[in-house]
Amino acid sequence: MSKRDYYEILGVSRDATEQEIKKAYRQLARKYHPDVNKSPDAEEQFKQINEAYSVLSDPQKRAQYDQLGHAAFENGGFGGAEGFGGFGFDDFDSLFDMFFGGSTRRQRRGPVRGADLRYNLELDFEEACFGTKKRISVTRREICPHCHGNQAEPGTPIETCPQCNGTGQIQSARNTPFGRMVNVVTCPRCSGEGKIVKEPCSQCQGRGRVQKTRELEVEIPAGVDQGFQVRIPGGGEAGSRGGSPGDLYVQIYVRPHRFFKRRNDDILLEVPLNIVQASLGTELEVPTIDGRVKLTIPPGTQPGTTFRVRGSGVPHLHGQGRGDQFVTVRVEIPKKLTNKQKELLQELEETFEDTSKGFFGRIKEAFGR
Repeated sequence: MSKRDYYEILGVSRDATEQEIKKAYRQLARKYHPDVNKSPDAEEQFKQINEAYSVLSDPQKRAQYDQLGHAAFENGGFGGAEGFGGFGFDDFDSLFDMFFGGSTRRQRRGPVRGADLRYNLELDFEEACFGTKKRISVTRREICPHCHGNQAEPGTPIETCPQCNGTGQIQSARNTPFGRMVNVVTCPRCSGEGKIVKEPCSQCQGRGRVQKTRELEVEIPAGVDQGFQVRIPGGGEAGSRGGSPGDLYVQIYVRPHRFFKRRNDDILLEVPLNIVQASLGTELEVPTIDGRVKLTIPPGTQPGTTFRVRGSGVPHLHGQGRGDQFVTVRVEIPKKLTNKQKELLQELEETFEDTSKGFFGRIKEAFGR
């Protein structure tokens, strides 16, 4: 089933301004928020509205979407420490709070998964083709080894918050245009933790997590290309309240090669020929990512002719076989000639038939002149 167009979901034109998009989003979010709209499909529509807004409200994402559509975000729509992804169901409370000053939903105090991280890794052309192993340094928050994440200095008491009785929330009721709403806010005394630490951990200052830099080895598979992501499960930041760690996504960037260009799993190469080589034919040694190979150029080769070197391209990612290398010849016309070269070319010209007469004769016939 194809996804709906984001502009259609928000009901705006493709040239809508940032303010028009924001206004449309707010109106639709009010209408379809599941705490207000009880229809069976409200939650799904609300999810689509959030997804559309998360893309169209970001100038960079919007430009990518305008160019490539939904394909721009395939295999990359994850949430993370560097701003990946958009809104999700966890944002219902924050959105409702924006509109009404609170939420009827109870805040979650269970395990919280750690944030995903991204690391940008630059590779040489050959490294991307054949794969490699790289050691990278990643700075992330980990569970404090001193207090084991409970935020208190070992051996000191942890008490239940007297203001919220350990719930981490303060509730109050209020009347709104949508009826009577229960306003739930984070307890200001314990910051939503439900507990009071008498003596904060001396190592993490009561945060429960500390920042560490770790050396990790990343295995890059053969055949990766620009924009490919390598996922390292558990390589992100530590979770809280016993939550699992996030993941680390290694984003691949490939340095341009001096001679080669890549088209999917094929490699493109352009080589120069002089007019004698193109006319008489020759044998060239051309570079490939495996080394040099001999390529036979037949007599009379025209500029722009392309030859295929089978199996000399990029290995197929997660598959068998390889692409090919395509060698395109560029015939170079000399700009400066010695007198001897001019004489030889003039002698050669005299042996050729004047093809221009036949060409201009056909032009005359075609235009009646």
